Amino acid sequence: MFAVIKTGGKQYTVAAEKKITVMSLPGEAGAEVVFNEVLALFDGATNHIGAPHVAGASVFGTIVEQTRGPKVIAFKKRRRKNSKRKRGHKQDLTIVRITGIQAGA
Repeated sequence: MFAVIKTGGKQYTVAAEKKITVMSLPGEAGAEVVFNEVLALFDGATNHIGAPHVAGASVFGTIVEQTRGPKVIAFKKRRRKNSKRKRGHKQDLTIVRITGIQAGA
């Protein structure tokens, strides 16, 4: 059984015991997380596609770690103007282990 969930403006395919890296979620390591925006649910022979969400379906997970992504460099240069700018950025991320998927009604 696997599902497609939406969090942080992105969609993720999840299954039990799978680790996913999502945009920063509130909570410490070990905290429980519930994703209610389940877009699709696939269970062998049966498929449930939401319009826009599958009614009553939820995905449960546990926060493994709060971390930061790799450094992204934003470099801008204006030619012949003797002007340049270099800025770095690290995105806050959360690693979540999926513990279970609850089907809708």
